[in-house]
Amino acid sequence: MVIPVEIFDSTKGSLFEILKDAHKGKIQLPDFQRGWIWDDERIKGILASVAKSFPIGAVMFLETGNENLRFKAKLVEGVKLDNSVDPDLLILDGQQRITSLYQTIITNEIVTTRNEKNYEVKRWYYIDMVKAMDENYDLEEAIISLDVRKQITEDFGRRITLDLSKQEFEYKNLMYPVCMIDDYSTWRREFNEYWQHSGEKSMFWDEFEKRIIINFHKYMLPVIIMKKENPKEAVCQVFEKVNTGGVPLDIFELLTATFAADDFELKKDWEKAKKEFKGHKQLAKVSNTDIIQAVTLLTTYNNKLRYARQNVPPEELPAVRCKRKDMLDLSLDNYQKHRDPIVQGFIKAAKILFENHIYTARDLPYSTQLIPLAAILAALGDKIDNIGNKKKLMQWYWCGVFGELYGSANETRFALDLPQVVNWIENNGPEPKTVYDANFSPSRLHTLRTRNSAAYKGIYALLMDDETKDWLSATGIDVSTYFTDSIDIHHIFPVAWCEKNSIKKDDYNCIINKTPLSSRTNRFVSGQAPSKYLGRLQKHAGVNENEFKNILRSHVLTPGFMYADDFEGFFNDRKEKILQRIEKAMNKPIPRDVMQAEDGTYIDEDDEGFTAMQLN
Repeated sequence: MVIPVEIFDSTKGSLFEILKDAHKGKIQLPDFQRGWIWDDERIKGILASVAKSFPIGAVMFLETGNENLRFKAKLVEGVKLDNSVDPDLLILDGQQRITSLYQTIITNEIVTTRNEKNYEVKRWYYIDMVKAMDENYDLEEAIISLDVRKQITEDFGRRITLDLSKQEFEYKNLMYPVCMIDDYSTWRREFNEYWQHSGEKSMFWDEFEKRIIINFHKYMLPVIIMKKENPKEAVCQVFEKVNTGGVPLDIFELLTATFAADDFELKKDWEKAKKEFKGHKQLAKVSNTDIIQAVTLLTTYNNKLRYARQNVPPEELPAVRCKRKDMLDLSLDNYQKHRDPIVQGFIKAAKILFENHIYTARDLPYSTQLIPLAAILAALGDKIDNIGNKKKLMQWYWCGVFGELYGSANETRFALDLPQVVNWIENNGPEPKTVYDANFSPSRLHTLRTRNSAAYKGIYALLMDDETKDWLSATGIDVSTYFTDSIDIHHIFPVAWCEKNSIKKDDYNCIINKTPLSSRTNRFVSGQAPSKYLGRLQKHAGVNENEFKNILRSHVLTPGFMYADDFEGFFNDRKEKILQRIEKAMNKPIPRDVMQAEDGTYIDEDDEGFTAMQLN
């Protein structure tokens, strides 16, 4: 991101001045309701770097005072003030470094950190003065951390190898407490008194002070200050891009801090939404940012409608939008106004997808398509309960799936979907662009091999729409059996048989040769020819031949080709049947004699993510 030169300052700042300003509350943090704890080794590392005058990277601050960009602020962890203080600067980048140095150097309190096993622990930090002065040691080796008792033990705590629990023990063992760096003259006086002003120890201290202590007090680090005149988008982009605790901030956390300035807890509201989603497995992977994007979509849509009712010319109407900038501009009022309809829109979407045999988040062709779907349902309200309206909605949905239109940046399409689909349903308006754009090439069936493909998942759902029955139990494959019987997709002509009979992998491994079956049924199917395993299945199923063939037909196939072990006949016949079902779902014809040209070379998909009938 390029920031105009006139709206930021670049300078150098004294480490101690920065830490003192944090101590006074002049420098604070935006409250993203998210904490970070640096691990013990990294704290030792940054202390060693400062002691050696090595660079630790620039810090970035934001001037406060912009009424259009208000963040709720919080004190740097460890700071204690009697009265509330408004900060002059907010930390944009450098929270970990400033917090770690503040806690170890300024607070004179034990530091909360994490050990190598990622357990939260309490530590005191010391500098081994002898090692710090010895060129044979790296300075990091001279910095140690001790537990609450200020002891190092061996033999399961039975033997103390270093005890600094009393101040005189620090002097005796020549261990300097890092928390006294800001008040080293006091420690020096008591150190000299302990050693009875020994000339040797005084010289030793003087050298330690010159080589180590003074480096802390003179340490300067690069400081970038973003002026308060910066636009909101520029500031938020910096927040998103900087490495804050190793995890970049997202839009939700930025809005959490801005909404908190008006005493609204967005994070708590998201937890409430997650509870409302509970029980709808399709929504298991809906993120907090998805909610924000859908709310932004509905907000800008309703804003456009409001201006249209005021007879504003079409060319002057505000656009429906949901890009990053638009989400960052979302006001708390608009969030609160549209939040409930959107949450209910997601829940309604889950119910409609459930009706269409999409039962879990794993089965969703595109998780991203949930965003416009929820917004559309929020806008339509009860009108979606009309069967004709629901049919149009599902046509739009399946066109997105089989047209494979939601695989990349989708914000522009979302912004078209909402007004166009609603107008199409409510006013019988023009066909939405997603419906118009959608095309499905018959050759695509040959390359659909795993759940990585949206169209693969879509066909999986369509196959279950034919009142599909399990080959062994004859039980309909629906939600009642989907979970209890571990339904998954398996090969019809087994892999071992196909390879033995020189069937091309591209053919036997694609969706045309796969169907949903229970795990129990799958165990009855061997690597033999269908003509062999079908008889065995029929016997165990306990039905006559005609009944069994009807069960097979529910899988969109012609049993005769299977009994004859005719893979080619089976393949071409089932391909046509699947295409017919896709046509019905999209309500659009699929040309059979046109091969769709694709740019580049198709990258073969692996079978990770689903269970295949890889039988010998």
